[in-house]
Amino acid sequence: MEPLFIVLIVIGAVLLVPIIWLIATYNRFVGLRQHIKESWSDIDVELKRRYDLVPNLVETVKGYAKHERETLEMVVEARNRAVASHGSATEQAVDESAMLIGLKKLFVLAEAYPELKADAHYLALQKELSLTEDRIAASRRFYNANVREMNQLRQAFPTNVVAGMFGFQEGSFFELSSEAERVVPRVEI
Repeated sequence: MEPLFIVLIVIGAVLLVPIIWLIATYNRFVGLRQHIKESWSDIDVELKRRYDLVPNLVETVKGYAKHERETLEMVVEARNRAVASHGSATEQAVDESAMLIGLKKLFVLAEAYPELKADAHYLALQKELSLTEDRIAASRRFYNANVREMNQLRQAFPTNVVAGMFGFQEGSFFELSSEAERVVPRVEI
């Protein structure tokens, strides 16, 4: 009876250990997928905050720079494209980069108007936009870290087998063009 009991334990272990590993790996993928959704949601909240600030900033500049219509319209158009973008992180990053480049032109434009640079409303908007950009950058780092972890797990053996069996897809990073990343406004007092 004792050898039969040992054989049953060995057979049970041989069958049970892979099943437990499969369940644990699947649950890890599910957890990472949820972290990616949550971290994208954090980015989305901050992007919406930025989208709300941009029209106010444009209106403030418009009051001082009435003849700079082309730049102001470009910023508004880029903002509207970014708001309407609901694709992947990569597609969203393209629209965000265009909007940030437009904001850069807006800030260059504001440099030409010393009375605008001294306007309290403009400074408050610029400060809020700067804080929002910092929060977006932090959220982006968190999102990209989650995507990196998911992609590593998805590509490593033997977890790539589980990813393939259950259809876990590679995530796309939220990366801005290097020119757009340098746009973050800094408040000068």
